Amino acid sequence: MMSIMDRYLTKEMVPPFLFGIAAFSSLGISIGAVFELVRRVVESGLPIGIAARVFILNFPEFIVLAFPMSTLLATLMTYSRLSSQSELTALRSCGVSVYRMVATAIFLSFLVTGLTFLFNEQIAPAAKYQATLTMRKALKTEQPAFKRENLIYPEFKKVKQEDGSREKVLSRLFYADKFDGKMMTGLTIIDRSQDDFSQILQAESGEWNVKDNVWDFYNGTIYLISPDSSYRNIVRFERQQLKLPRTALDLAKESRDYGEMNIVQSLEQLEVEKLRGDDRKIRKLRVRIQQKFALPFVCVVFGLVGATLGSIPGRTGSAKSFGISVLIIFGYYLFSNITGGLAQAGVFSPFLGAWFPNILGLGFGLFMLGRVSRK
Repeated sequence: MMSIMDRYLTKEMVPPFLFGIAAFSSLGISIGAVFELVRRVVESGLPIGIAARVFILNFPEFIVLAFPMSTLLATLMTYSRLSSQSELTALRSCGVSVYRMVATAIFLSFLVTGLTFLFNEQIAPAAKYQATLTMRKALKTEQPAFKRENLIYPEFKKVKQEDGSREKVLSRLFYADKFDGKMMTGLTIIDRSQDDFSQILQAESGEWNVKDNVWDFYNGTIYLISPDSSYRNIVRFERQQLKLPRTALDLAKESRDYGEMNIVQSLEQLEVEKLRGDDRKIRKLRVRIQQKFALPFVCVVFGLVGATLGSIPGRTGSAKSFGISVLIIFGYYLFSNITGGLAQAGVFSPFLGAWFPNILGLGFGLFMLGRVSRK
């Protein structure tokens, strides 16, 4: 059951929270989408109706970003006003600790965290992907859902060296001249995944057999090569099934942008990139996945920091509270971009790159809370 104090604080925080959602999301979409849509309407003849639809589909992405900002604004503005009017002092004189007063803001921040996670997983990625498809279709620049020509996909494996270290070497090289979405033509595959032999396959065409979970190759030749580089056997075929990974097919299909995928889709894409062996993309995707987990919990950090700073005795007006909120938000996201970039560069681990700003913000909030409680 919520106490009278909890209900009162909640009622006071809701209006500035809703104001923050409207203000920050409107500002974000104006900078991030409206200018580009206006340019498309003027220069490319994008219909206004399509532009309005794309505008609406882009809105959830900026609402997600507005949730943490609005949490900070609401807690800082509410607690600052109550502190300046001595209402928090009155509560403390009645035996209510600062920890208990701030607990209401933290509890509400957890609720906003859940809402942020829901939007960021179920609504924003799908809406952004639909906005991309709508824009492509309207501008008649719709791209195929697959790469058409010159498909080259290397796969790598770790080989233990004599000194105990592990070196990445080429395991398989897949090349196709063309791909129509189902059938690949002009295939050459170099397979070095086996220790006792290697094979080179050349085929006119090939396709993935969904039923048997294998590749079907047509009209080609397989060259088997011994470890000493001598020919072991030559096999000519009209139709040959080989149990090879379907990595080439998965990578030929166009993947979504990072912002258009939820966590499940990102994890599936990560498995595909692992098979391909592109360390840069793997590291970047791991950082983005961790950031998807970390973003909702910014609400808790901002809720703690806002309520704690607002509880400091003094007179802080709404304009000053808004200015402090903007500075904290700017500093947090700047630091978050820096740590994320360092994680993608391999300086930090993906977990640390995504969560370090949250950890630092949480530590600052707890430190300030301890100081305020002693005053």
